[in-house]
Amino acid sequence: MTLELLTIPCLTDNYAYLWHDTATDTTVAVDVPEAAPLMRVLAERDWQLHHILLTHHHNDHIAGAEALAQATGAKVAGAAADAARLPPLDHPLAPGEVLPVGVEEVQVLAADGHTLGHIAYYLPGAGLLFSGDSLMSWGCGRLFEGTPAQMHDTLTRLAALPAETLVCSGHEYTLANGRFALSLEPDAPALKARMAAAEAARQEGRPTLPVPLSLELATNPFLRGSDPGLRAALGLGEGARALDVFTEARARKDRF
Repeated sequence: MTLELLTIPCLTDNYAYLWHDTATDTTVAVDVPEAAPLMRVLAERDWQLHHILLTHHHNDHIAGAEALAQATGAKVAGAAADAARLPPLDHPLAPGEVLPVGVEEVQVLAADGHTLGHIAYYLPGAGLLFSGDSLMSWGCGRLFEGTPAQMHDTLTRLAALPAETLVCSGHEYTLANGRFALSLEPDAPALKARMAAAEAARQEGRPTLPVPLSLELATNPFLRGSDPGLRAALGLGEGARALDVFTEARARKDRF
């Protein structure tokens, strides 16, 4: 693979991402909570930034985008449907579009739920998913604008991507999300093992992202609507739909 990926801590618990395609010397940022950390890495690596991809309009994902674009000349891409709440877009995008970037073909995916107009970016060649605040490490984003049905639809589609896909989401929330998951299933070996690994990573100052989709499928309560054990842990009957499981889990997480 000719692509190098960096996870850049920003603000208190946000992540921005930089990827650099060595074959074409193309560099891309995904979400810009603040410009300075990305400028610093670009200078250290002697990389020229070409594109900025935005997942949604929340300030902790876009606050540094205009300054970074002005400093580097990078072109800004984001959801056309949410353009009024985003920095000026050079590339207004709609779900289903494919954006050629270096050797990659970036697929634009609808990811409504956390916000309306949220999009995600999937790179099938590199096996990367930039999911913003939709599918998150061991969790999913709070439903500020969308409905449980919209977020469940988003997560169902993202969960259908190849299991080896690496999920790059917007926050270091793994430990907090893991504590919630363990509150539902405190004796689950897979959950306990993941928590131990996440705690070790954070103690060593390492990010817990990106994370393989396969691990999310095995441990994320918001992706396991058909799991009888989780259904029982939530007090739902055998006839509960996957959407019912998601809705109950999300409501409990909101109160956790």
